[in-house]
Amino acid sequence: MGKKQVVEALVSGGAATAGPPLGPALGPLGVNVKQIVDKINELTADFRGMRVPVKIIVDVDTKEFEIEVGIPTTSALIAKEAGIEKGSSNPGKEFVGNLSMEQVVNIAKIVNRKINLSDLKKVVLQVIGTCVSMGVKVENMDPKEVTRLVKEGKYDDVIYGGS
Repeated sequence: MGKKQVVEALVSGGAATAGPPLGPALGPLGVNVKQIVDKINELTADFRGMRVPVKIIVDVDTKEFEIEVGIPTTSALIAKEAGIEKGSSNPGKEFVGNLSMEQVVNIAKIVNRKINLSDLKKVVLQVIGTCVSMGVKVENMDPKEVTRLVKEGKYDDVIYGGS
């Protein structure tokens, strides 16, 4: 394997283009930029509408490449799942969205790909903590109340059960 060049960028999930930041960074390496952009869009399609970190590793001699896709921020995942643009400007007093516990667990599973904790409940609590700061309810309740219920084990069946 020859000399490797790494290009890191933040792209719009499923909608990367050959324009900046990718084109100018990849062009000088002599690779097929369109092929790389198409692959990035395929790999980031699930994160459509979110900013996604990607790392492109190019073998400068063979022009072969591999792509590593990062995970969007927890707040971006919550906003997408809740169908909101952004969090509340007055969290705790003003709520802008609501998530089911199943949605929280799904977000926790995605986030856990990055942080890799052995106990999913801890990740669920982190996601709910982000809901607190964003003004997003969980199960139509204040997320602080849901945090207490999760710690008491009320949602263990949802967290550890299905899927």
